[in-house]
Amino acid sequence: MSSRDRILGRVRRALADVPPDDTPYEQAVSRDYLRQHGDRGAEETVDLLAENLVDYRAVVHRSDTAGLPALIAHLLGERGSKTVLVPPGLDESWLADTEVTRVTDRPDSTPHELDRVDSVVTGCAVAIAETGTIVLDGSPDQGRRRITLIPDHHVCVIRIPDQVVSSVPQALDRLVPARPLTLISGPSATSDIELDRVEGVHGPRTLEVVLVSGE
Repeated sequence: MSSRDRILGRVRRALADVPPDDTPYEQAVSRDYLRQHGDRGAEETVDLLAENLVDYRAVVHRSDTAGLPALIAHLLGERGSKTVLVPPGLDESWLADTEVTRVTDRPDSTPHELDRVDSVVTGCAVAIAETGTIVLDGSPDQGRRRITLIPDHHVCVIRIPDQVVSSVPQALDRLVPARPLTLISGPSATSDIELDRVEGVHGPRTLEVVLVSGE
């Protein structure tokens, strides 16, 4: 008998005298809360996202599709990046204007190897305006979770308005719980008991977000 079988057996014995719950899960918890706060149009929702991202100390840029490659090249050049990590499904045109050495996301890359990468460029799954949160779900244009947690500089591209929602409930409707979800609200940071802020503790020290309009 495995440890799993033992644990499940104990759970079954502990619940043996508990009457069955006839209430369906969907009805067990009241979900009559607001789906979003306020009535905003698409442009106002994107503006709120940008405002909250800045409040979290992310650096926000705006571009159209045609100007995106030049902007990404500028951001990497301004950072002085010599290497950039590229998820396998990232749109190749995004990096068309940069001559920075591309590093492939390999399953056997060690944390030390990823730590030597200067920047990483990804897309996103969805962005939440009310909380200023970006959600990654491990899709091909985002790559594995650790490639956005170890390099010190993350450039995240968000397509607007399609990938922007107002609230957390609206974002959850778009996400698959079984996927490796990473929620990002600004660059990595923590504070000690005296509220001295330290950035780059468990993720990138610099988060640059590009809001891209157009197809």
